[in-house]
Amino acid sequence: MILYFRLLLSSFQFAVNALRTNKLRTLLSLLGVTVGIFSIIAVLAAVDSMDRMLKSELSGFDRNMIYVFNHSFGPSEIPRWKIDQFPNVTYEEYDYLKRNLKEVEYASFNFFVGSENMKADRYYANDVIVRPCSSDMQYLDNVKMASGRFFNEAEAVNGSAVIVIGNEIANTLFPGQDPLGKSVRLYGRRFAVIGVLDKQGAISIGGGHDETAYIPVNLFRQMFGDNIKAYTPVIILKPNDRTDIKLFEDDITSKLRSFRGLKVGEDTNFFVNVFGGMMEFLDNIISQMNLVGWIISMFSLLVGGFGIANIMFVSVKERTHLIGIQKAIGAKRRIILLQFLFESIILALIGGLVGIILVWMIAQGVSVLLDFEFVLSFFNVVLGLGLSMIIGLISGYLPARSAAKLDPVEAIRSGM
Repeated sequence: MILYFRLLLSSFQFAVNALRTNKLRTLLSLLGVTVGIFSIIAVLAAVDSMDRMLKSELSGFDRNMIYVFNHSFGPSEIPRWKIDQFPNVTYEEYDYLKRNLKEVEYASFNFFVGSENMKADRYYANDVIVRPCSSDMQYLDNVKMASGRFFNEAEAVNGSAVIVIGNEIANTLFPGQDPLGKSVRLYGRRFAVIGVLDKQGAISIGGGHDETAYIPVNLFRQMFGDNIKAYTPVIILKPNDRTDIKLFEDDITSKLRSFRGLKVGEDTNFFVNVFGGMMEFLDNIISQMNLVGWIISMFSLLVGGFGIANIMFVSVKERTHLIGIQKAIGAKRRIILLQFLFESIILALIGGLVGIILVWMIAQGVSVLLDFEFVLSFFNVVLGLGLSMIIGLISGYLPARSAAKLDPVEAIRSGM
């Protein structure tokens, strides 16, 4: 045990000496390992952070929630040109499904709408996310009220000019005031504020509730109609907990095909998207990003491996006389082999450690500047160091083996 410790110590001293005496050559050779480890760990850390953020933000949504409209959440076998010809879902179809699907717990007819500007007196709120919807959206979107209430079924059906606004919007338009009962202007008309949402905090998906305003869907339909290309209608359904989701999907498809008068053999011209399917699609994208990161980074690691092998071959050449003396006084091949392997691993670890430190520094900067939690996990640090050791072991094997096989007499003679 003491022998191996001495070997490790002497190898470390040789590695440091290589850095001191041949700084440029060694640093250039280690650059490949540094870049390779940096690339892999940076990609893995970024993807892990993104995965953690997505799962955290989507955890509040029910995986069995279903979105029925004329587009698919993920890839589809149907040609794009054909999908573009699919008709929009309608309010009448929403009403039909809501009445005829006995498993439905909550249902809402929504429009996917972009951001708009909102005004109250002399104050403006920019980039407000407007959600025209039915009253059940308060349950589907899991909204929590800070004050007031959400609009009811009668207000949604009748198209009352009422609005529920996010906390950030309330603070912007009514600083230091109670917004309830006051009016705001949106789409060129007045809305009475009946509710303010509880503060949610920063969220990247959908903008979060703080910048969102909910209005009755039938009021939106009265203003713009049902066939405005800029706004996509969608039927959102949530079945009760006892429902078999696959059978429920099939039932939706069957009933909507029947309502549209599609005959047997005719293609279904809508999509039944399960929210859980979107989660699987995102997981697949994240896995592919990981794979691409590994493939790209492997080229850098390959270059780094050749660089370390080059250092070690030069080191063997420069220390041939010393190796001869060691063997002449009884050092076995195994000892010489381990000495150079340890040195190669230490050099690779130095390069890998620099790469990991660079990732950590970038992670800290990104977290502060972009308000994005970029996490360098302990697993990724261990993985980076482990890969460095493997690169060092593989790269150093041939030089170490050539050193171990040197003839002591010839080795000593070469230094004279």
